[in-house]
Amino acid sequence: MNSEILDIFPKIPHLYTERLQLRKIELSDLDDMYEYSKDPYVSEYLLWHPHFDKKTTKSYLKYLQSQYKQKKFYDWAVVVRQTGKMIGTCGFSHFDFDNNSAEIGYVLNRDYWGKGYAAEAAHRVAEFAFHELGIHRVFVRIIEGNKGSVRVAEKLGMRHEATHISAVLAKGSYRTISVYAILNSEFK
Repeated sequence: MNSEILDIFPKIPHLYTERLQLRKIELSDLDDMYEYSKDPYVSEYLLWHPHFDKKTTKSYLKYLQSQYKQKKFYDWAVVVRQTGKMIGTCGFSHFDFDNNSAEIGYVLNRDYWGKGYAAEAAHRVAEFAFHELGIHRVFVRIIEGNKGSVRVAEKLGMRHEATHISAVLAKGSYRTISVYAILNSEFK
C-alpha cells in the first residue's frame, strides 16, 4: 500500500475547494513563495528559518522538484482560484505506513491568515488522505504558542491527544509540541 501512495506524488493530483486549488509546487511560484517565506512571523512556529533572498527560495523550489520525482515530498501549492496567487503550501509532512497514519502540515502567507484558507486546504488534504488514500488517522504537531494552528486543527474536528514537553530542538531552543488528531471514522 505504501508504494501505491508514494507513486501518486511525482504526478501530484490537483485538488479543489470552493476558493482554492491545490496543485504541484512549481518553479514559477518563486515570487509568491518568497513573499511569505521571508516573513519571520510566518516561520515563527515552524522548523525553518525565513528565506534571506529569492536565491534561497529558488534553490528550495528546485530541490522540491527533485523530491517530488524521488517520492519524498507530499505537499501542494495552495492557490486562490479567483486570483491565481500561490499563498502557501499544505500537504503531508510524514506517513507512518506501519500504523496507516499521516501528518499534515501547512503554511500560509500572513496576508491570508484569519480567513479560513488554512482550514479549507487542510480539510481537503485530510479528505484526500481518508477517502482516496485510505488512511486511518491524520494528525498535526503544533509548536506551543501557535494559536492559529490550534484553531485549524479544531476546525477539522481534531482532538488534543498529547503534549510533548521540550520535545523538538528548533532554531536553537527546545520547543513543546502538541499533537491533535482525527480518525477516518470521525471525519466529516
